[in-house]
Amino acid sequence: MLADLCYISTIEPSTVDSALKDEYWLNAMQEELLKFRRNNVWTLVSKPEGVNVIGTKWIFKNKTDETGCVTKNEARLVAQGYTQVEGVNFDETFAPVA
Repeated sequence: MLADLCYISTIEPSTVDSALKDEYWLNAMQEELLKFRRNNVWTLVSKPEGVNVIGTKWIFKNKTDETGCVTKNEARLVAQGYTQVEGVNFDETFAPVA
Protein backbone atom coordinates (compact mmCIF):
# COMPACT_ATOMS: atom_id res chain seq x y z
CA MET A 1 0.00 0.00 0.00
CA LEU A 2 2.77 2.44 0.88
CA ALA A 3 4.48 1.77 -2.45
CA ASP A 4 1.26 2.69 -4.27
CA LEU A 5 1.15 6.08 -2.55
CA CYS A 6 4.36 7.04 -4.33
CA TYR A 7 2.42 7.09 -7.60
CA ILE A 8 -0.38 9.42 -6.49
CA SER A 9 -0.72 13.18 -6.67
CA THR A 10 -2.36 14.70 -3.59
CA ILE A 11 -3.35 17.94 -5.35
CA GLU A 12 -6.55 17.96 -7.43
CA PRO A 13 -6.00 20.01 -10.59
CA SER A 14 -8.53 22.73 -11.38
CA THR A 15 -7.86 22.75 -15.13
CA VAL A 16 -7.04 20.22 -17.83
CA ASP A 17 -3.80 22.10 -18.56
CA SER A 18 -2.58 21.63 -14.99
CA ALA A 19 -3.62 17.94 -15.05
CA LEU A 20 -1.65 17.38 -18.26
CA LYS A 21 1.50 18.68 -16.54
CA ASP A 22 1.25 16.06 -13.77
CA GLU A 23 2.17 12.53 -14.88
CA TYR A 24 -0.12 10.91 -12.28
CA TRP A 25 -3.19 12.82 -13.45
CA LEU A 26 -2.20 12.22 -17.07
CA ASN A 27 -2.14 8.48 -16.30
CA ALA A 28 -5.59 8.76 -14.68
CA MET A 29 -6.93 10.51 -17.81
CA GLN A 30 -5.44 7.85 -20.07
CA GLU A 31 -6.99 5.12 -17.92
CA GLU A 32 -10.42 6.77 -18.24
CA LEU A 33 -10.10 6.81 -22.04
CA LEU A 34 -8.95 3.17 -22.01
CA LYS A 35 -12.10 2.26 -20.03
CA PHE A 36 -14.21 3.72 -22.85
CA ARG A 37 -12.34 1.60 -25.38
CA ARG A 38 -12.48 -1.59 -23.26
CA ASN A 39 -16.22 -1.17 -22.71
CA ASN A 40 -16.74 -0.39 -26.39
CA VAL A 41 -18.72 2.79 -25.65
CA TRP A 42 -16.65 5.35 -27.53
CA THR A 43 -15.57 5.76 -31.12
CA LEU A 44 -13.64 8.69 -32.55
CA VAL A 45 -15.47 10.05 -35.61
CA SER A 46 -15.28 13.12 -37.83
CA LYS A 47 -17.68 15.96 -36.99
CA PRO A 48 -20.50 16.20 -39.55
CA GLU A 49 -21.23 19.65 -40.99
CA GLY A 50 -23.90 21.67 -39.19
CA VAL A 51 -24.14 19.34 -36.18
CA ASN A 52 -24.18 20.59 -32.59
CA VAL A 53 -21.62 18.48 -30.75
CA ILE A 54 -22.22 17.84 -27.06
CA GLY A 55 -19.20 19.08 -25.14
CA THR A 56 -17.26 17.24 -22.47
CA LYS A 57 -15.55 18.19 -19.25
CA TRP A 58 -12.84 16.50 -17.21
CA ILE A 59 -13.52 16.07 -13.49
CA PHE A 60 -10.56 15.37 -11.19
CA LYS A 61 -10.98 13.91 -7.70
CA ASN A 62 -8.71 12.22 -5.20
CA LYS A 63 -10.16 9.04 -3.70
CA THR A 64 -9.38 8.56 -0.02
CA ASP A 65 -9.52 5.70 2.45
CA GLU A 66 -11.25 5.75 5.83
CA THR A 67 -8.32 7.60 7.40
CA GLY A 68 -8.36 10.36 4.79
CA CYS A 69 -5.20 9.27 2.97
CA VAL A 70 -5.30 9.67 -0.80
CA THR A 71 -5.39 6.22 -2.41
CA LYS A 72 -6.19 7.00 -6.04
CA ASN A 73 -6.33 9.82 -8.57
CA GLU A 74 -9.68 9.60 -10.38
CA ALA A 75 -10.26 11.39 -13.69
CA ARG A 76 -13.72 11.29 -15.27
CA LEU A 77 -14.72 12.56 -18.71
CA VAL A 78 -18.37 13.62 -18.55
CA ALA A 79 -20.77 14.86 -21.22
CA GLN A 80 -22.29 18.30 -20.86
CA GLY A 81 -25.80 16.93 -21.33
CA TYR A 82 -27.45 20.25 -20.48
CA THR A 83 -26.61 21.38 -24.04
CA GLN A 84 -28.89 18.74 -25.56
CA VAL A 85 -32.18 19.74 -27.17
CA GLU A 86 -35.23 17.50 -26.79
CA GLY A 87 -36.41 16.23 -30.16
CA VAL A 88 -33.01 16.93 -31.73
CA ASN A 89 -30.50 15.06 -29.55
CA PHE A 90 -32.98 12.76 -27.81
CA ASP A 91 -36.66 11.83 -27.87
CA GLU A 92 -37.34 10.50 -24.37
CA THR A 93 -36.10 11.15 -20.86
CA PHE A 94 -35.88 8.67 -18.02
CA ALA A 95 -35.50 9.12 -14.29
CA PRO A 96 -33.71 6.55 -12.14
CA VAL A 97 -36.17 4.82 -9.84
CA ALA A 98 -35.16 2.70 -6.89
